[in-house]
Amino acid sequence: MAQISPSPTLSPATSTLPCHDQSQEPAIDFNVMVIVAAMMCALVCALGLNSMLQCVFQCTRRAVTEPAAWISSRRQNSGLKKREMVALPTSTYAHQGSPSSASGCAICLADFTDGDKLRELPECNHRFHAGCIDKWLLSHSSCPTCRHRLKSSESKPSLEQIVTA
Repeated sequence: MAQISPSPTLSPATSTLPCHDQSQEPAIDFNVMVIVAAMMCALVCALGLNSMLQCVFQCTRRAVTEPAAWISSRRQNSGLKKREMVALPTSTYAHQGSPSSASGCAICLADFTDGDKLRELPECNHRFHAGCIDKWLLSHSSCPTCRHRLKSSESKPSLEQIVTA
C-alpha cells in the first residue's frame, strides 16, 4: 500500500506575504509628516526671531544716534505739575446760542451743558471739561486737539545746562 504523504503546510514564520512591507509605508509617511512639521515650526520661529531682532536693532540705532533729541522731546511733553495745571483759567459754561462755536469736549466727546466747569488752554484757546483736561495734562503737556505745547522749552533745563551745572 502506498502511503500518502501529507502535503506540506506553510508555517506562519515562513510565509512570504507582503504584510510586513505594508506596515512600513504608513510609518514612513508619519516620519515624513513629522519632519515637515518640525521644519515648518523652525521656519516660523526663525521668522519671528528675525522680526524681533530687526525691531531691537532699529530701537537701538535710534537710541544711539538721537539720544539728546529723544530725551529732550520726552522731557518737554512729560505733563504739567499740579500747581501749573490749577493755574490755567477755569470758567463755567453758559449756552450763548452760537451754534458755530465748538460746543463739545474733544476728550470725552460730550457736549457742554450749562454749569459745566471748563478749562481753556492759553494761546490755542481750546476748551475742555476741567476733569477731562486735568487727567490729560498730568501725563501730557500739549493740547489734545492741536498738540500745541503748553510748557516752553525754558521751563526744563536742557542737556547742556544739566552737564555744565
